[in-house]
Amino acid sequence: MFAPKGLGYDRGSTIFSPDGRLFQVEYAIEAVKRGTTAIGIKCVEGCCLAVQKRLHSSLVEKDMVKKIFAIDNHIAAAIAGLTADARVLVNQARIQAQIHRITYNEAITVEALTRRLANLKQMYTQHAGVRPFGVSLLIAGCDEMLGPQLYMTEPSGSYWGYRATAIGSSAPTIIEYLEVEYQKIAQTMKEGNLIALKALDQVTEGALDAEMIEIAVILESTRTIEYLSQQEILSLIEQL
Repeated sequence: MFAPKGLGYDRGSTIFSPDGRLFQVEYAIEAVKRGTTAIGIKCVEGCCLAVQKRLHSSLVEKDMVKKIFAIDNHIAAAIAGLTADARVLVNQARIQAQIHRITYNEAITVEALTRRLANLKQMYTQHAGVRPFGVSLLIAGCDEMLGPQLYMTEPSGSYWGYRATAIGSSAPTIIEYLEVEYQKIAQTMKEGNLIALKALDQVTEGALDAEMIEIAVILESTRTIEYLSQQEILSLIEQL
């Protein structure tokens, strides 16, 4: 008789297998690997987030497909995985950012916000009746004291800081490319955008489509989020 992959240990997120695995968390990570590709790059002038959109139907309005969300004036997040799960986390992140601002009369740091989201994700791995969030986030921003910051969170609740990284279906290939292309934190914002587009070009069949790419930058000089227009993205693609 055929035995299921988890041998019964995957029926709850709180059950460890004999070899110490949480299958529900691993399944959530697989959901992230099936998601659209998102890239985060930290530069001297700020942070860049680039995401390649994917449409499940030709009838879908392209402008309605959002993969980069503003959290606060100085923080944005790119997602890979289940969009519905990401929407809940983004709303929580916005609430936490405003609670911090009202309580302490200052903007929350990127790491503090990332840690709160990671704690929420971790809680959903140790309680019965819930499942892990099937989404990873790239959280980028510019702190007043620390400057540009880039973090990645996993469904398990783990998080790390990066100079450049990627999540989603083509993450391994892009990370391998970034390890060669991105040597140190010395890029201008334009160079960071070009590196992100070159990385997406490595995993895209055919030519890059400006309408299917979303790019947002968080500038250290103004500590604000700016979304690149289709014309600006097209101009960068032409420079490749």
